[in-house]
Amino acid sequence: MLKTLIKLTLTLAIFTAAGYFGFHKFRDYFDNPWTRDGQVRTQVIQVTPRVSGMIVSIHILDNQYVHKGDPLFDIDPSVYALKVRQAEAQLKRSKEVSEGYKIEYDRVKSIAKRDKGAVSQKDLNRNRVNYLKSLSDIDVAKERLHSARLNLSYCSVKAEVDGWVSNINFQTGTQAIANHPMLALVDKSTFWVFGFFREDRVADVRVGDEARVTLMAYPNIPLKGKVESIAWGIAPSDGNPGQNLLPSVKPVFQWIRLAQRIPVRIKLDSLPKNIKLRVGMTASVMVMKRVKDKK
Repeated sequence: MLKTLIKLTLTLAIFTAAGYFGFHKFRDYFDNPWTRDGQVRTQVIQVTPRVSGMIVSIHILDNQYVHKGDPLFDIDPSVYALKVRQAEAQLKRSKEVSEGYKIEYDRVKSIAKRDKGAVSQKDLNRNRVNYLKSLSDIDVAKERLHSARLNLSYCSVKAEVDGWVSNINFQTGTQAIANHPMLALVDKSTFWVFGFFREDRVADVRVGDEARVTLMAYPNIPLKGKVESIAWGIAPSDGNPGQNLLPSVKPVFQWIRLAQRIPVRIKLDSLPKNIKLRVGMTASVMVMKRVKDKK
């Protein structure tokens, strides 16, 4: 009889404790804005060459981690090296021509200084203009050389941030085109989470509120963060200009109108070492409204 009573007491205590914690667990979902429609995001850089040419070497593999400044791929530099040599030769020639104009201008000035009537003012002005123009030609040649050297340096494409390269679908021999993206670079340092909240719950969310993020990939490791910003608009599905430039609004036939989803950006705190974020991961987001109210 005593054993039965103890068993019943323990069972009742266990169920009571489970009910207590379960109640407080589900109470969070009633008291705090939350959504299961969340997604991990980060900045994705489109790696774009600044010059055109044939790719002669590739230093990376798809999905490889790279550091800022690491070489990604090289474009054939021969044409751009030739332009550098041509620009150097042009600068040298411009300096030689300018030196000749300077000698002539100095000679004419010296003659005019000794005998004002020996040289006309027109000849003096012409020699002065020729010399000043030659100095300008030197400046132009220097800028052309600088531009040629820049283009030569652009033949080696490097990583701009720490992160992972993705979508490498080219090989040596591929023709790179200036200002056309070649691959993606996933920035390691800018991960955040977008929680898409129903519009009727956004009024309860404030910038700075604490947030709890649970990733589908790590369901037992909730992450902490804060609300960084709340979107001020979303792309409408209706209201596009129609006939006579009037809004074309689609009729709504369902009895229940579905709430729109407003993106709320969550900045994550420091992550545990065993958490590896990837762009597009699914997440649940809860904004801790009660924490805010207590403050």
